[in-house]
Amino acid sequence: MANVMFDALERVEATGAGRVFLQQFSVPYAYPVYFTRSLFSNDNSVLLDAIAASGGVTPKLAVFVDDGVMREMPGLSRDIEAFAGAHSESFALAAPPIVLGGGEQAKNRPDEVERLQATLVELGLDRHSYVIGIGGGAMLDLIGYVAATTHRGIRHIRVPTTVLAQNDSGIGVKNGVNAFGVKNLLGTFTPPAAVINDSAFIDVLPGRDKRAGMAEAVKVALIRDRAFFDWLEAQAEALAIFASEPLDRLIRHCAILHMRQIAHGGDPFEYGNVRPLDFGHWAAHRLEVLSDYRLRHGEAVAIGIALDTRYSVLAGHLPEGDDLRVKALLERLGFELWHPACEARGENGKLKLLTGLEEFRAHLGGELTVTLLQEIGTGLEIHTMDEALIAEALDWLRPRRAG
Repeated sequence: MANVMFDALERVEATGAGRVFLQQFSVPYAYPVYFTRSLFSNDNSVLLDAIAASGGVTPKLAVFVDDGVMREMPGLSRDIEAFAGAHSESFALAAPPIVLGGGEQAKNRPDEVERLQATLVELGLDRHSYVIGIGGGAMLDLIGYVAATTHRGIRHIRVPTTVLAQNDSGIGVKNGVNAFGVKNLLGTFTPPAAVINDSAFIDVLPGRDKRAGMAEAVKVALIRDRAFFDWLEAQAEALAIFASEPLDRLIRHCAILHMRQIAHGGDPFEYGNVRPLDFGHWAAHRLEVLSDYRLRHGEAVAIGIALDTRYSVLAGHLPEGDDLRVKALLERLGFELWHPACEARGENGKLKLLTGLEEFRAHLGGELTVTLLQEIGTGLEIHTMDEALIAEALDWLRPRRAG
């Protein structure tokens, strides 16, 4: 029997290079994305369900909280500890909640990664434990990377607290930090054990951050769902003042579209060159760096969306007038579609923004692939971009002085 099994794995190279044994197996990935309210109320079982879903021994939990969240919800640490005390039979809190700096700057410090890895070891966390991150997308990227690289992977539960994280980055499979001047250069593709979207965090979110997350909804509507784009147009005024019901619906629908793309887009770990969910992002990532991260990610994405939509028209892919429609929606939502970084030039006189194209290509390797628009609701992959047309699209975006 052993020989039969051995022979079944054996492959003999006809070239005489020797024997090759093909190791092949598949691992299914599944994780719940919960939508709830007041996660740490004693009568809310969502967190307990998320932990129970993964089985194993009674786990330790380490909880990390974005300092911006803690400022807006100063009683959160107390609530978490009270919840842990009420459910001590289900999990043990390894330490009081640990507060971390949030925002993109949180991903720019290599020493922070090592410090947090050491913290998990000192707290005695192991592969039966959970690391819970409560915060915006940047902080979740950092904590996800730390969890994925300690003990070769400690289970991670994401609790996104911004519109952007709840409808986009927080429900995906990517973690990472910035390095060598490149956004997300170091990271992993590690699905979380669970994602918990708590609408109570959105209530206390500053308006600027609520707005920034809407850019990703516009993005996914433009490449995947024309009816959703129409709905965004119809609800633009209500969304611009952050009305709760339409904002909740925007988050849920956008999250579902992203989940569908990850599950059925054919490339959840980005082995290929096509990244449709990064429509508008080649410019956005570079604008974040050029603005020294004064631009929120969503604000930079809004500029990138408008730029690539206009480029789609200039290149003959998208009907004239659809660019005006997209620009109008973004402006009605409250976005400013220009930043001085858009026209920054290097010593050679070349637009610094164009470096984003090479970084986009290099991030995956192989040929450049950028998503443009064929029509509202349908993306189109192209492999070259004309610098003159990019400059023309930027000129279209540039604000005109009155008089």
